[in-house]
Amino acid sequence: MIPSSYPPPEEMARLTARMLWEIEAVHFMGDTPFTLASGLPSPVYIDCRKLISFPRIRATLMDFLTVTVMREAGFEAFDNIAGGETAGIPFAALVAERMGLPMTYVRKKPKGYGRNARIEGAMSEGERVLLVEDLTTDGGSKLSFVDAIRETGASCAHTAVIFYYGIFPETTKTLGDHGVALHHLCTWWDVLAEAKARDVVPVETLAQVEAFLHDPRGWQAENRA
Repeated sequence: MIPSSYPPPEEMARLTARMLWEIEAVHFMGDTPFTLASGLPSPVYIDCRKLISFPRIRATLMDFLTVTVMREAGFEAFDNIAGGETAGIPFAALVAERMGLPMTYVRKKPKGYGRNARIEGAMSEGERVLLVEDLTTDGGSKLSFVDAIRETGASCAHTAVIFYYGIFPETTKTLGDHGVALHHLCTWWDVLAEAKARDVVPVETLAQVEAFLHDPRGWQAENRA
C-alpha cells in the first residue's frame, strides 16, 4: 500500500538515523579503523543489511523511501523497480510492493551460464526503472547497474537508497553526468547529529569521525596501514 502521509524530509532523516543507531547498524571505530571494500581505512561503518531483520523499522523506512521517491520524482514516474545485487534486492521488493509495480533485480555481472543474464525478472523496452540500493558512497558502483538496465531498452534516470554517505562532493556529479538522480533518506551528518544527541560516543571518537567526514580522502591518506 502506498503511504499517503509522511513527515518532512528533515524529520525523516533524523528518524532514519535514530533507527540505524537503535539496531546497531552504525559503527564508529575504537582503536583500529575499519577496512572498506576499497581497501581504504575508515573510522565509520554502516550495515544497512541489518534492517531486514527488524520488521517495524524496516516497514517505516520503506514507507519513507517510497514517499521520498514519489515526492521528488513523481507519483507515476516508474514502471519497474530494480534491486542491485545483493543488498538492494529486499528493499526493491518492499518498495515495489508499496508502489504496486513489478520488481526485478540486476546482477553485478552475468551469471556465466544459461541465458547469461544480468537482469532477473521481466523488464521490457521502454519501461522507466527505479534502481533501489541500500546505500551509496561515491555513486560509482551504481553506474554498472544503470547500464545493464539501459541495455534492455528500458530507461533508468533515478536511484534510491536508504543511506548516502554525503561526504564525497563528486557523487552527484558522477551520477548526474550519467543521467541519474539520487534520492536518499539520511547521511553521515544525520547519523553524527544523532550520536551527539544520544551522548553515547566518546568525545575522542567523535573527533576522529568529524575529521574524516570533513576530509575523508585526507583522513584515509594519513591512516593507511
